[in-house]
Amino acid sequence: MDKVKLEIVGLSYSQTQSGAYALVLAEVGGKRSLPIIIGGFEAQAIAIELEKMTPTRPLTHDLFKSFALSFGIKVKEIVIYNLNEGIFYAKLICEKEGQLSEIDARTSDAIALGVRFKCPIYTYENILASAGVELDENSDFASDFEDEIEKKPAENSLNSLSIDELQQKLDAALENEEYELASKIRDEISKRSEN
Repeated sequence: MDKVKLEIVGLSYSQTQSGAYALVLAEVGGKRSLPIIIGGFEAQAIAIELEKMTPTRPLTHDLFKSFALSFGIKVKEIVIYNLNEGIFYAKLICEKEGQLSEIDARTSDAIALGVRFKCPIYTYENILASAGVELDENSDFASDFEDEIEKKPAENSLNSLSIDELQQKLDAALENEEYELASKIRDEISKRSEN
């Protein structure tokens, strides 16, 4: 069965489940997307790596990466191999000294590790055909999700703060491991720097 390569195009608050997030994976070179509902912790772990943020202490997925690398294990790819009753199943394809191993994992954890190892994410055509959403040419999931996130009220209305105040809030958010807030503050600082 042929694998279909996916890329992360969006991470957003879930409209359907409180406290959950929608991770959107899109078919590389195609028009279909695969939305997956994941927990807040895993969403945070993925977002931190995608945004190139450095937490003050290693997160669980960072610890796993350090542990694996210290024993010469590399994660080569992530495969979302099954969908059963709305639950996606994934596995890590790992390599040590040329020998491959498959490790079963929750899809959200697999992707959080995959982004750290900078490895490709795949699924099979039958999964994409049954759970995928086809996009029209004018639709852009990533910007739709960014718009949705921006509609959420920013804590203490960031746009009213000075750059120095934003930097102080960013430092405090990182220190307190509030990475979602830190990401919003960093985006506000970046937006102002471009002007």
